[in-house]
This record gives sequence, structure tokens and C-alpha cells, in this order.
Amino acid sequence: MLIDSHCHLEYKGLVEDQAAALNRARAVGVDGFLNISTRQSEWAQVTATAEREKDVWASVGIHPHEADHHADLGAAALSEATQHRKVIAIGETGLDYYYDKSDRQMQQSLFRMHIEVCRETQLPLVIHTRDAEEDTFTILAEELGKGTFPALIHCFTASAAFGQKMLDLGLTISLSGIVTFKNAKDLQAFALQIPDDRLLVETDSPFLAPIPHRGRPCEPAFVRDTAEFVAALRGVSIEELGEKTSNNFSKLFKKAFA
Repeated sequence: MLIDSHCHLEYKGLVEDQAAALNRARAVGVDGFLNISTRQSEWAQVTATAEREKDVWASVGIHPHEADHHADLGAAALSEATQHRKVIAIGETGLDYYYDKSDRQMQQSLFRMHIEVCRETQLPLVIHTRDAEEDTFTILAEELGKGTFPALIHCFTASAAFGQKMLDLGLTISLSGIVTFKNAKDLQAFALQIPDDRLLVETDSPFLAPIPHRGRPCEPAFVRDTAEFVAALRGVSIEELGEKTSNNFSKLFKKAFA
């Protein structure tokens, strides 16, 4: 049993043959998919796919790259979108100072707004962070001080020190195919430090295909390759890692199984 905790089924590279991609994943033991949105215009698409496919769930949120285009999005609109029965997460949201495609203050403002709705709904927050460790930590620590909310760092690639801070705050860490890359030695070392009950796996498909699929569009089936790599790294069987990460998913995304 495996769950792809972060994929973009509406993106080019998957949407053209979405049903076949899902069936290929199911054939290798993937029986759950969290379809992530990055802009408001995608919310109807991700929820429609979730309605059509019984093992697919949806998130609603605004990626930091899209922050400038959603300056007028209020908490009420986001909160209303979470009421759909198959919306089980908020995001992805966060900070991206690597590309700086949106104003940093606007990124921070929308990040805090997502947290506000997360605290209200208690749906998990799916966080994207790149080259923004200090501000990500500061915002999360401040906001958690106002009241708890569940959250995870998706596609973790940051420093081990930042990762430990996230674990100390109570967050979950999700690993993508990047952990399989030959130059990801630091990430592989940190992957050994993640507690069994705080670990998820994902594809971020159609991006970041793991070894041995580099150079191809990523798809949800490849979460098995990532899981097999992480299992070997941690010295457990793929069955054990699949069971643990699936249990972690069900505990974090409670609405999926309510």
C-alpha cells in the first residue's frame, strides 16, 4: 500500500492521459493520490477529478509563484473551497525566494492567510519552501504560537538544520524523487533522521522523476521507486515503509477517511 501524497494531475504531462496514468500507479500498488492545486483557477479541476476517481483527493491553495496574481483572494474564498467533501488539504502555499516570481511580502501575506484558514478548518497545510528557510520558520513559529494546526513540508530539499526545526514544530516531512538523485547525499542523510511517524512520500509529478526515470515526465506510479529507495536507505522493506507512510497519511489527512 502506497499513497502519492503530492501530485499535479491537471498539469501537462499527466492531464492528457490522466486515467491511464492513475491505472499504471494502481497496478504497482499505489492506492491513493492527493491532487494539489497551485492557483484558484485549478480548484474546480482538482475537485472534479477527485469526484470522478474514488482514490483521489484534492487540495485548494495558492503557490507562492502565483501570489501576485491572487492579491485579492480573501480567507473567505479559500475557506469556502475547503468545504468540498474531497478537499482534504490546504495548499500548496509557502515561500519561494529562489525564483522570486512574486513579491516576497505578498508571498508572506498569503502564506499567513492560508495558515489562518488551516487553523480554522484543521485541514493540513501543504508547504512549499525554497531558499526561504529563515522566513518560513519564523512565520510557522509565530503562527503556531497563536494556535495549533497540522502541516507538512512537501518535496523536502532544505538543510538538515531546517528540517530538524520543522520536526521540532511538529510538522511532517515528505520526500520526493529528488532523494534518489546521486548528488542528494545530504538529503539522503537527513532522510534517515525523520521519525517513522513523520514521513511521507510523493512524486510532485509531472516533475522530478526519480531514478531510474530521469529525463521523463514523472507520474504517480514512480512514487514506488522513491519509496523503494527510501526503504532501502532506512533498512526496511518496501511493505513496511508503505504501511508506515500510508498510516501517516491517514492520521494527518483525517478528512480523507472520515
